[in-house]
Amino acid sequence: MVDAVPPDPPASDADPARTALALDNQLCFAVYSTAHAFNRLYKPLLDRLGLTYPQYLVMLVLWAEDDQTVGAIGERLMLETSTLTPLLQRIERAGLIVRRRGAADSRQVRVALTEAGRALADRAGQVPLHVFAATGCPVDELRALRTALGQLRDRLVAAAEALPG
Repeated sequence: MVDAVPPDPPASDADPARTALALDNQLCFAVYSTAHAFNRLYKPLLDRLGLTYPQYLVMLVLWAEDDQTVGAIGERLMLETSTLTPLLQRIERAGLIVRRRGAADSRQVRVALTEAGRALADRAGQVPLHVFAATGCPVDELRALRTALGQLRDRLVAAAEALPG
């Protein structure tokens, strides 16, 4: 099994199927449980900003480049429009963004930061610093991990797209 990565070679008398199905041998569980640990860390930090983690991701995209289409934001975050739209509506109700129809193409919806949304970036700047400190890892180790995870994600996306049906 690709996802089952035994930490040590199984004992010669171990059943390979049982070893492959052990929870602690699942790469996906290591990633899943790490994501939960990240969420537990981010929640109180983002609560202070009035954001959920998905809203924070949208804001990161807009702080990097303001005034984008919904499609561009969705592509960057790997989210479908049907998932992104209610998220954007909540951020807009909070007064951090505005959505408007594109001038050149009224089918496009553009998203731009409000003054309050731009100002929130200053307060949000502390979040990555807290997360970095919480990892206890050196910068070069985190960069290598981020690169490896991105490559793994891309291979998994390609494999999923190649599956029939």
